[in-house]
Amino acid sequence: MNWIFLQGKEWFQNLSRSLTTPLFYIGDNHLSISAIVRLILLGVAVLIIARAIGEGIKRLLLTRMGLDRGNREAIASVIIYIIAILGILIVLQRAGIDLRTITVLAGVLGIGLGFGLQNLASNFISGLTLLFEQPIKVGDFIEVDNLLGTVENISIRSTIVRTLDGIFVIVPNIKFVENNIINWSYKDPKSRLRMPVGVAYGSDPLLVTEALLAAARAETSVLNCPSPKVWFKGFGDSSLDFELLVWIDHPQDSDIIQSSLNFLIEHELTQQDIVIPFPQRDLWLKNPQDLSTLFNSSIFTKNSENKVFSQNGVSSEQKHSSFQQTKKSALKSPNNWTLRDLLRRVTYFESLTDLKLRKLIEYGYRQLFPQGQIIFRENDVGDSFYIILSGAIEVISEKTGKYIATLHEGEFFGEMSLLLGSPRTATVKTIEDSILFVIEKHDLQRLLEESPSLATDISRKLCERRQALQELGLLDRSSSENTPFTRIRNRIQTLFGI
Repeated sequence: MNWIFLQGKEWFQNLSRSLTTPLFYIGDNHLSISAIVRLILLGVAVLIIARAIGEGIKRLLLTRMGLDRGNREAIASVIIYIIAILGILIVLQRAGIDLRTITVLAGVLGIGLGFGLQNLASNFISGLTLLFEQPIKVGDFIEVDNLLGTVENISIRSTIVRTLDGIFVIVPNIKFVENNIINWSYKDPKSRLRMPVGVAYGSDPLLVTEALLAAARAETSVLNCPSPKVWFKGFGDSSLDFELLVWIDHPQDSDIIQSSLNFLIEHELTQQDIVIPFPQRDLWLKNPQDLSTLFNSSIFTKNSENKVFSQNGVSSEQKHSSFQQTKKSALKSPNNWTLRDLLRRVTYFESLTDLKLRKLIEYGYRQLFPQGQIIFRENDVGDSFYIILSGAIEVISEKTGKYIATLHEGEFFGEMSLLLGSPRTATVKTIEDSILFVIEKHDLQRLLEESPSLATDISRKLCERRQALQELGLLDRSSSENTPFTRIRNRIQTLFGI
């Protein structure tokens, strides 16, 4: 038993001597296995503490400061690196290692390893550049080397990008320094989508413009400001080439938005009976007389089928004629009229050419309001101007319960709140099914530039309506008695430069 105890004691003594025996010297200090293990454990502890401090600062301080995700991640990464470097230097000094000696050793090793690890060094320096200059940040939607995705993490060596398919790709940082990078989220995430559309020759360009703009305004992800545009790109081999331009603020959803727009465009073109062509080729037959028998037989069969009556005694030709009459009668409803026809019924626009009407259609859109629907309420913030294309609306004051006016086709409303910067002074609702031409606030300037007579009439109507509201006690006379027609007209000139 004593022998076993002595053998164990001797084994532990040998192990202790082997762990404490100096392996090599750095200056006047030696390093043993136990010292190296202690340094490694302390270094790991420093890294863990540095990361915990950085994450805590990011979560508790930077988030409350309202910084975006990219700035939070960049600042937290820099803090972690600084704390880690300072902590390791302190550990080395506490271990009695002369840092000047390490500097010389690092310089010698750097020369030898620089050639073999130059890619790693390049990525390291590139990572520091990305963290400090921030050309890209965590959360940005970018495109690099035909790779489209969202930046999830930026480290010293590489950057992790999550693609639209949910795949995480590790990209070396040098790629972001040497190559051209498209950062869709840089400063302003707004970006423009271009949707090419081809229609058959003979299509009405004004109807095409109306259909494309209607599709754009029906997509909720498309921004109203800047407004959608339609460009006539040229004359193709088999089509008139148009392009719909829309603005979005979520570029990472561009594929989804384009798909939705394609569905809407196809629907609108079908509603307007606009044909989407396909490439066609002419076929020349060398001996057409050989097919004359077949053609004559086909024509005879077709004529026979056209004369066949259905069970109720109505021929297919009569059915087709009846269908066309029904279709024409449906088009007589204002709901089925084109926006061009509706605008031409308004005095200000009745003499405009198709080219000027096309520009006008870009400024607004038509909207159907059923009978009894509230268009806006008293004290709402004014953001739109309305022109009645068909139907009638009633203006009332809910605060006093007073009737103000009834407006019909060709009249406008909603201008007072936009031009004077005040809340809505009355509630407006439809008294029958009505179609309104709606112009957003940012498009009103261009509308008035195209129609100076409308600007003058708006000034006159605004003056009249203010006087009527004063008589009803809905406006303070003292704040409005010095605003005659000329002052209101000058205000329009000041606001819009018209």
